[in-house]
Amino acid sequence: MDKWQRRTVYYSVLLTGLILVYAVLYHHGMRIYEGESLSFLHSLQVVVETFTTTGFGSDAPWQSPEMNAFVIVMDLTGVALIFMALPVLVFPLLEDVLSTTVPKSIENGLSDHVVICSFTPRTDALIAELESWDVEYVIVEPDRERATDLYESEYKIIHEDPESVDGLEQAGLPEARALVADVSDQVDASIVLTAQEVAEEIPIVSVVEEPNRTAYHRLAGADEVLSPRPLLGKSLASKVTTSVTSDLNGSIEIGGDIEIAELPIHRGSRLIGTTLAESGIRERAGVNVIGAWFRGEFESPPSPTATLTNGTVLLVTGREDQLERLKDLTLSEIRRFDHGETIVVGYGQVGRTITDALSEANLPYTVVDQTEMEDVDVVGDATDPETLKEAEISDARSVILTLPDDTASEFATLVIRDLSPQTEVIARVEEAQSIQKMYRAGADYVLSLATVSGRMIASTILEDEDVLSLDQQVEVIRTPAPKLTGQTLGEALVRSKTGCTVVGVERNDEVITDVGPEFRIESDDELIIAGTDTGIQKFNELMS
Repeated sequence: MDKWQRRTVYYSVLLTGLILVYAVLYHHGMRIYEGESLSFLHSLQVVVETFTTTGFGSDAPWQSPEMNAFVIVMDLTGVALIFMALPVLVFPLLEDVLSTTVPKSIENGLSDHVVICSFTPRTDALIAELESWDVEYVIVEPDRERATDLYESEYKIIHEDPESVDGLEQAGLPEARALVADVSDQVDASIVLTAQEVAEEIPIVSVVEEPNRTAYHRLAGADEVLSPRPLLGKSLASKVTTSVTSDLNGSIEIGGDIEIAELPIHRGSRLIGTTLAESGIRERAGVNVIGAWFRGEFESPPSPTATLTNGTVLLVTGREDQLERLKDLTLSEIRRFDHGETIVVGYGQVGRTITDALSEANLPYTVVDQTEMEDVDVVGDATDPETLKEAEISDARSVILTLPDDTASEFATLVIRDLSPQTEVIARVEEAQSIQKMYRAGADYVLSLATVSGRMIASTILEDEDVLSLDQQVEVIRTPAPKLTGQTLGEALVRSKTGCTVVGVERNDEVITDVGPEFRIESDDELIIAGTDTGIQKFNELMS
């Protein structure tokens, strides 16, 4: 029974009860004060006429003041009931009739689709990946208002409960390619159990917030259990640890001894202020710069006249020793190793993963969180300058923001920029749409949880796409490209059409990294592509 039906039942019970009470009172009132003995049915008729404003029949006027007062009260009660019925019953009914009707089941014939339960900020990244591979999907959303908004925004959605057998059957789970449960740890486990009842053979992917709950989801029947937060935390921590250790974390081996890596240019680096041509990166380090992020905007290839600043992230390929030489060029020439060198703001799952990585690298850090708990050094709001001063922001080389609220992260970045302009700000955000605002606020490196989650889920579901970089700003995939068979890379125009770069080709179990414009693609080749999420999706649409 929905909300409107419950209201109707309650109102009907209230109305019937009042009518009967007033009929009894009227019946006795007429006998006592007016001296008239009426039948109860006649008294009931008078009350109904009063409540419906259709008249009083032959009983008016009344002689006694008591009955006149009683009739006045009865009139006011009838009017109140009418006005009560408008917002409680009539308006919701009209709204229901005139509002958008969200489907309760999928269209006939839909199959090999992905059932997504339900909509979160991470869903958009997953949907973009699925659409680039022409894979159908349907979102099962229990919240009516959200379902209506999504349906009007042209998402493929049904309004059903993903924890119910009927809901998953209406989503066509028995004919689906896979199911993705991404609501909360407890709800996801319930969805997995229900899915086992509806279609036991369909692959189930469950996303957990807390990694220690993975075993329970597997017991429920999930085929894959993903936990993107620890991966995100390790990636953010690597942006600090690679700055002060000899290890080059986060590089991706693409074949032989050639690797691809993202290297942010740190504040105080000798490269800052030079153009890409003036920097001499190619001559000094031997790497190939295939792309770069400038304040959140990706360019591939970057212009030789582009100025390198703190926050510029270079996407390069080369041998490990070459990448190490470039890393030395990107680092600050001034190193400080005092206590609180890195401030970690937010001590949730991501924050704890970061502090674990910093401890392994023997790097000092200070933890800031609003909640007092073990291992939190400063308790307070990171958007409050006094909290950051207590954490010694002016002496910090880096701040890693792991707040769950993107708006708070943006404001905290502004406060940090005002208090300590030289401090690097590395941040996670929930939604990919917040990345640009974070860069405008002054962040040096930003990674989206939605992007990491979407890549992880898509890599699990899609058979043809092998995602090599789940936790980087740039996505690197290994994929076949049958539409390019017989063409040279120069003829294919991959970079100009999609903004992506072919960094290698896997042929007969061997990775070829020396791929120039004259390299010709054969039928069984798998291309290793680097680019933004949007660029990779465009490549899939046009060339895979």
